[in-house]
Amino acid sequence: MLPSLRQLQYLKLLAEHGSFSRAADAAHVSQPALSAGVQELERILGAPVVERARGGVILTAIGAEAVRRAEDVLARTEDLVEAARGAGKPLSGRFRLGVIPTVAPFLLPKALPELKRRWPALRLYLREDLTPRLIAALKSGALDAAVIALPYDTAGLDCARIGDDEIMAAAPTDHPWATGDRVDPQASDVADLILLEDGHCLREHALSACALEPPKGEDVFAATSLHTLVQMVGSGLGVSFLPHMAVKAGLADGAAVAVRPLRGDAPKREIVVAWRAGSSRAREAELLAEAFRDV
Repeated sequence: MLPSLRQLQYLKLLAEHGSFSRAADAAHVSQPALSAGVQELERILGAPVVERARGGVILTAIGAEAVRRAEDVLARTEDLVEAARGAGKPLSGRFRLGVIPTVAPFLLPKALPELKRRWPALRLYLREDLTPRLIAALKSGALDAAVIALPYDTAGLDCARIGDDEIMAAAPTDHPWATGDRVDPQASDVADLILLEDGHCLREHALSACALEPPKGEDVFAATSLHTLVQMVGSGLGVSFLPHMAVKAGLADGAAVAVRPLRGDAPKREIVVAWRAGSSRAREAELLAEAFRDV
């Protein structure tokens, strides 16, 4: 006898919410019904999947493995349902798209009207988040596709290219970087380098492209967003790097910030649409990438 999809869903919700009552609410069933489903799953597997504790529930080793496999099974099942509903009508229903914060404010305002024009029946659900969490959501089936920047480890994913995004230097208008046509960061003192906080892939892209070590020490500045980063640079706190798409969208306009290209081969990050390998939404993700390329 095999576990049912409902039993696997109950276990997944139990892992997410940490209690039988909250998991039952999320599943829209009574707590006894959910508890009975989990007990039946344990009987089928021949091992306990959770331990009941005063503060909630704790997954056993078998339970954690079952959740990992259940996420893939449930994601593929949901893919099947969505594919059947949209057969012959791509992007005509719900599509869950993640976008990294260093792309979302500069790509989406131009792209969303075009997506609506091409696919009026599309119901797009957007999630802005950091790359590691978006990739985890793709692999668990919580997202159908995500706009991310490479290089990044994309094992288990397929990608469609949107385009390259040049990385540029940004400095206060009275800084030496502001005086030339191009900037060579390696020939400069970058002790006052400001970057996005850990977790933003643009931070690693900029450091890698310029062959720089990350600043160290307790007094190092880090920004939570590109908008904050520009304000910090404009206030004279240091120098940094910005993606060209943000500069083109006017991110540095009105701030006391000079933006210059970097010397040599212009360092770039590659913007792509990524999706789980084998997903039935692959063709729709490719169509989104094509639309993003056109705007």
